[in-house]
Amino acid sequence: MSNTAQTQPATVVKPRSSKRVSTFPLHLMLIPGVIVTLIYAYGPMFGLVMAFQKYVPTKGFLGSKWVGFKNFEYIFHMPDFYQVLWNTLIIAVLKIIFGLLVPLILALLLQEVAKNWIVRTIQTSVFLPYFLSWTILAGVIFEIFSLNGPVNSLIASMGSDPIMFMGDKNWFRGILIGSDVWKGMGYNMILYLAAIIGINPNLYEAAEIDGAGRWKQVIHITLPGIAPIIVLLATLSLGSVLNAGFEQILLLYNPLVYESADVIDTLVYRMGLIDQQFSPAAAFGLFKSVVSVVLVSISYYMAYRFTNYRIF
Repeated sequence: MSNTAQTQPATVVKPRSSKRVSTFPLHLMLIPGVIVTLIYAYGPMFGLVMAFQKYVPTKGFLGSKWVGFKNFEYIFHMPDFYQVLWNTLIIAVLKIIFGLLVPLILALLLQEVAKNWIVRTIQTSVFLPYFLSWTILAGVIFEIFSLNGPVNSLIASMGSDPIMFMGDKNWFRGILIGSDVWKGMGYNMILYLAAIIGINPNLYEAAEIDGAGRWKQVIHITLPGIAPIIVLLATLSLGSVLNAGFEQILLLYNPLVYESADVIDTLVYRMGLIDQQFSPAAAFGLFKSVVSVVLVSISYYMAYRFTNYRIF
């Protein structure tokens, strides 16, 4: 018997220079995106200096007078500040709650439907509004809730007077929340259905053998099985709590409903572009951005803490 040790083939270690050469084309592909991001995302951030100036367009950033935090004092003492902040929070929070709850209920109901063609039809019809812009959907909503629309026609058929939904502050906030949920519920429903499909079917079989009905299976198997995706969507939504939906509200609201529908973004739009109060508008936008950064950081930490979700 030979005592000669068998030699293993040596592992070839590529030098770092060769790795850099092999990934160099990939880095080149990033250059256009980096340039666009620098120009359109980071470049305009220089304009935040307006928040600390009495900005005059003819004098520019360098010639305008520096006023420090006076613009922030001005917006914090505005009579509409707390009302606008409350509107933003209540609209955004309700959108998040119903935007998570309604798709979850739909996904649980669709999971119980046996006919595949019915499931596909419902999924397509519910998912369709997600692909439409608010410009199109705003026109649809105006037609539905107009004085001569189908909703008021139904109300008139029951002997009641028509309601001016789009000009009534008591109804308008509900229309905002409901239309936003209607537009986005198809996307979250697909996420929930994908998570439900990933649950081990043997768990349902074992529960059925033990005598558990459909409702107990949902409570003890389905909901715990999709809990991570629910927590993830909820925590990531926390970062957008100050984004109540600028495009939607701008297209739908009017002065009659400012009291219940005016949010930070629409107020900044009117102050900056209509009233030309550039410095207070920049200060308001900076205030919102700082709060949003804090909320985004908290939401991603919570997503990592509870669902092990991380960006990097």
